[in-house]
Amino acid sequence: MAPVRGDGMRGLAVFISDIRKSKEAEIKRINKELANIRSKFKGDKTLDGYQKKKYVCKLLFIFLLGHDIDFGQMEAVNLLSSNKYSEKQIGYLFISVLVNTNSDLIKLIIQSIKNDLQSRNPIHVNLALQCIANIGSRDMAEAFSTEIPKLLVSGDTMDVVKQSAALCLLRLYRTCPDIIPGGEWTSRIIHLLNDQHMGVVTAATSLIDALVKKNPDEYKGCVSLAVSRLSRIVTASYTDLQDYTYYFVPAPWLSVKLLRLLQNYNPPTEDPGVRGRLNECLETILNKAQEPPKSKKVQHSNAKNAVLFEAINLIIHNDSEANLLVRACNQLGQFLSNRETNLRYLALESMCHLATSEFSHEAVKKHQEVVILSMKMEKDVSVRQQAVDLLYAMCDRTNAEEIVQEMLNYLETADYSIREEMVLKVAILAEKYATDFTWYVDVILNLIRIAGDYVSEEVWYRVIQIVINREEVQGYAAKTVFEALQAPACHENMVKVGGYILGEFGNLIAGDSRSAPMVQFKLLHSKYHLCSSMTRALLLSTYIKFINLFPEIRTTIQDVFRQHSNLRSADAELQQRASEYLQLSIVASTDVLATVLEEMPSFPERESSILAVLKKKKPGRVPENAEIRDNKSPVPNSGHNAHSAQNNHNASVNISNASSDLLGLSTPPATQSQTGTLIDVLGDIYSATNGNSNVINNAKKFVFKNNGVLFENDLLQIGVKSEYRQNLGRLGLYYGNKTQTALTNFVPTLQWSAEDALKLNVQIKAVEPTLEAGAQIQQLLTAECIDQYTGSPSIVIGFRVSGGAPQKINVPLPLTINKFFEPTEMNAESFFARWKNLGGEQQRAQRVFKAQQPLDLPGARNKLMGFGMQLLEGVDPNPDNMVCAGIIHTQAHKVGCLLRLEPNKQAQMFRLTIRSSLEHVTKEMCDLLADQF
Repeated sequence: MAPVRGDGMRGLAVFISDIRKSKEAEIKRINKELANIRSKFKGDKTLDGYQKKKYVCKLLFIFLLGHDIDFGQMEAVNLLSSNKYSEKQIGYLFISVLVNTNSDLIKLIIQSIKNDLQSRNPIHVNLALQCIANIGSRDMAEAFSTEIPKLLVSGDTMDVVKQSAALCLLRLYRTCPDIIPGGEWTSRIIHLLNDQHMGVVTAATSLIDALVKKNPDEYKGCVSLAVSRLSRIVTASYTDLQDYTYYFVPAPWLSVKLLRLLQNYNPPTEDPGVRGRLNECLETILNKAQEPPKSKKVQHSNAKNAVLFEAINLIIHNDSEANLLVRACNQLGQFLSNRETNLRYLALESMCHLATSEFSHEAVKKHQEVVILSMKMEKDVSVRQQAVDLLYAMCDRTNAEEIVQEMLNYLETADYSIREEMVLKVAILAEKYATDFTWYVDVILNLIRIAGDYVSEEVWYRVIQIVINREEVQGYAAKTVFEALQAPACHENMVKVGGYILGEFGNLIAGDSRSAPMVQFKLLHSKYHLCSSMTRALLLSTYIKFINLFPEIRTTIQDVFRQHSNLRSADAELQQRASEYLQLSIVASTDVLATVLEEMPSFPERESSILAVLKKKKPGRVPENAEIRDNKSPVPNSGHNAHSAQNNHNASVNISNASSDLLGLSTPPATQSQTGTLIDVLGDIYSATNGNSNVINNAKKFVFKNNGVLFENDLLQIGVKSEYRQNLGRLGLYYGNKTQTALTNFVPTLQWSAEDALKLNVQIKAVEPTLEAGAQIQQLLTAECIDQYTGSPSIVIGFRVSGGAPQKINVPLPLTINKFFEPTEMNAESFFARWKNLGGEQQRAQRVFKAQQPLDLPGARNKLMGFGMQLLEGVDPNPDNMVCAGIIHTQAHKVGCLLRLEPNKQAQMFRLTIRSSLEHVTKEMCDLLADQF
């Protein structure tokens, strides 16, 4: 308020000093002043501009103290017509802060602003532009959509007004993108980069950068002008830009903006001269970084380094000049030992990106020892985390064992905030670069030993998948985990891994008396009472597997089952499991038991679920060199598999409940109150309303995913977890009662014609007819794809709410034929040869459709991966095009399918082409995918 006092408003100064005593005195003084101002505005019609300004200032100050102001707007609007700068300024300030865009005065305000925009006084024009930008509403954008662009490009407009107009237009563009005119205006806006006034160029660069992000093709002419302007700044001596030199650095803010603008485009190739000038600029910036500082003040180094880091970002973005990339890496390497913490952090961050380039990867590796030292010795945890990120990015087959060991050593003392992420990184690197998978097993078991609390399910699921898929490591894994379990203090995750691996491959080490069957069983059972219910359930599954592997300890294990099937057992799920396992071991013959409990089949190779978790934690920051493949579906935590369960569906022993955890569904007791627990069980929730704000129906989205909420309304929530292997599938449906009363006559019924059932055989297990208030129950379904089919079955749920009419809900099940895809890897030659062979009229289908929203190519890629086919990288000549390959497994035959999705960015459209060996499959695939993007 000092400037206002200097303007001579002594009454305002006295008022401010009066209210700085106590809260009570403040309220009393403000109420008195508000009454005085209100009476002045109502009664005194002869108030001059100075008095209006003084009272409006007081109202503004009172409002900023947190008090409501409901009058004075008209007086503030009247100040806009004043020719005095101070009065007009206060009027605009009051309007910007206090006047609502829905106010009745808005039309009057807009007219006053238009008058000022047409004024010959640049100060008045600037005040109007600042007010428009401060309010920034759609009404303002629409009202001044023609005046502001004209001010911006007019030759008569003063430089200071052009600068304000550019910034004002940028503010309105963010509110209303269609305010920017096209056509000839595009060229005129771009040519502002040639303006003589550096302030205009700086503001215009910010505006153009925002416009480019939405319409890069329309504004691509800015590249050559931006390079030319950057060249003039970088190569000029600082005396040429004396007014825009900051601590001996010429126009640093404009340089940074220009470098960021150029990162919206690929390296210029059409004009070799432009590319040459750009590379010359980047080389000059790198050279200047090596020069002795012209000043010891921190402002000089900050400005100089700001330009340098943005230039390095552009070099990384272009990723085309090996010399520049290596030089950038060397320059960043020098910063790793700098005294400034911020510089060390920024250097590590930039080197993470350089590590992903084929040109600079080796140069980054030269700094490995310094980075390891940073990980261990840095005081700032954010710098230590950045060092971990860089080690992960620079890792390859030549240094993987050393980096993984260093990360394991550091993990024991690492900050709790980064342990979980480090565990994921170590697990990914160990799998990615393992030449000997015994090393991989050792690394994961060490992870569990060192940081068991931070080892997520995805990590220990994955080690089990690796062991199952690689026969040569199964004996070593069983021996190693057996030894690990002998530790006095053993983490529960180690028990889970040990239980699963010994249940599958314990027979491989049973020949040694030190790991005889009874020794294995006693070792596992000694951990049983220290574990959670989930782990106990897994151990019970291991015990039933032991009966099959080691018949000589059958009696001992049956005694354990009898103990836990006792009616006094506290856990109903464990009691039920133990009881059914006991009956299975008694009733089933040796052959049936061996078939039901046969060894798990190999898992199909897909993208690593661990990598997916890491990408979710650090979106956009996971280097692509760490891509590995894996099965997205959860690892079963019982010994049963879909194949054996399906073959024995009609066996004399009902084992459906015993295998209810086949998908890792972890069914809680039905009697437990679990309002809203579906969200916890199913993880991420994706929903789309179907016209009713209280109804969620996600059936369409389940074409691309297997787990989540399928349907929800005010009464019921239905969730799904599912797993598919070749032509077999198994689903767990979760029904959650969202009401405060029980749902009676609760009967889910499968709706599928007899003709379709011959092609897709679906079996459904009955559930209890009463779903208690707030409870959740599970229903298991098995599916076998026998032949090609279209559509999918539905589940019809009938029930009655207490005191209400009968309810019926019909929900399509996520059992479309694409669920039985097996992803297939192909190179470009194989793909296009097969594509050409499937060129018959009956073998192909094509759709052209409008994108449902602005083109989202990464989103489209994710959907295609979720569809079940293999997304083939580097196959199509056009990098925007997406091609996929897969095989649909049915009992009758296998159907090969190829897919090509071609986006048209200008038209915002897609062309989808499907080719397969069977006409009905081709058409069904096209129908499932069309209009989904």
